[in-house]
Amino acid sequence: MEANLKLREQVKKEFTEYLTLHKHRKTPERFAILDHIYAFKGHFDIEDLFNFMADNDFPVSRATLYNTMELLLDCRLVVKHQFGANISNYERAYGNENHNHIICTICGDVREMKNDDLLTASQLKKIRKFTISYYSMYIYGICSKCSHAKRMELMRIERQNKKENQKNK
Repeated sequence: MEANLKLREQVKKEFTEYLTLHKHRKTPERFAILDHIYAFKGHFDIEDLFNFMADNDFPVSRATLYNTMELLLDCRLVVKHQFGANISNYERAYGNENHNHIICTICGDVREMKNDDLLTASQLKKIRKFTISYYSMYIYGICSKCSHAKRMELMRIERQNKKENQKNK
């Protein structure tokens, strides 16, 4: 709990510096949006954030959310993902463990998988003079649920074709 509070204070400080540097207004709505994003882990879209804020008695307009999200993306406090659907997903940039995104190309389900040792010590040495903030990888394929459904559909079609062939004889 203490670490999350520290993280939220740090990102608030960075956002304040960004807004000052770029001569943007420091509105309560912008800081509330940032705080709500850093209050939970995981992916979200604008609609999720809109509902989350309304449920927590801090309703803001969608326009304010979109505009603030652009600022948060620009100052690198939020990461934007496009997992194949027409909806952009976001997640906080700080306080996340490095992870891979496993995306089903049929149902669009997105799961996260830890990648503790994706970069070995020797690889990390090779990229000296470069500070890694975070990294992630996208892995596309078919989840087991969709794979099973596809096999069942093929079996159903084969049975149906077999019945029709026997009827025609």
